[in-house]
Amino acid sequence: MKLRTTLRRFTALFAGLAMFSLTSSQAQTMKEVFSGEAPLFYYGIDFTKAKLIDDAAANALDIKERQFAGINDVVVNEPKKYDFAKVFHKSSVNHDLAAVHKKNSTINADDIKSTTPGDFSRLKAADIDGIVKGLDVGDKKGTGLVFVMEAMSKSQKEAAIWVTFFDIKTKKVLLTERLLGTAAGFGFRNYWAATIKDVLTQIDKKKYDEWRSKYGG
Repeated sequence: MKLRTTLRRFTALFAGLAMFSLTSSQAQTMKEVFSGEAPLFYYGIDFTKAKLIDDAAANALDIKERQFAGINDVVVNEPKKYDFAKVFHKSSVNHDLAAVHKKNSTINADDIKSTTPGDFSRLKAADIDGIVKGLDVGDKKGTGLVFVMEAMSKSQKEAAIWVTFFDIKTKKVLLTERLLGTAAGFGFRNYWAATIKDVLTQIDKKKYDEWRSKYGG
């Protein structure tokens, strides 16, 4: 009886220490994002759960085959406009879009368009966990950043985007927050890429300081 009681206590202590270690590791990793030159790696925009709402004229196959890649490409090809380094207080932010291009290529074009307003706000944080786990991040290390596109509403002229930081090695989500970006401009690519620019502006002006205050220690 004493042996079993001792074992139970040891097991409980071990579990508590493991949980403390995991929590501490997460806090330290997130803290590193806000510690000056700690590296941040941008993986692009994941459209695998995205819904395009109230855009009857849109060509879903073209969106899948060309436009999603185009939005991802323009964001990294115009660093002065989409200035990740400035927004996240880094001298540079490296990127590799291969993982999101690979995932986005698996989208069923028939699932993209929607006429249901409720599709604009249907994802939960647990859904983001699953999306990150599906990224092929290779053997990189450090903190990753991915934008998960939940929905793009033509009638509302805005997109819902989950800004998500994760530990690259474990694919554990460290922080994810849903932000709304305003659409603008001409052509499908530029119209919806503007929502990414708007979200980056929000982070630069307000959210970065909020996150650093809450998670940066």
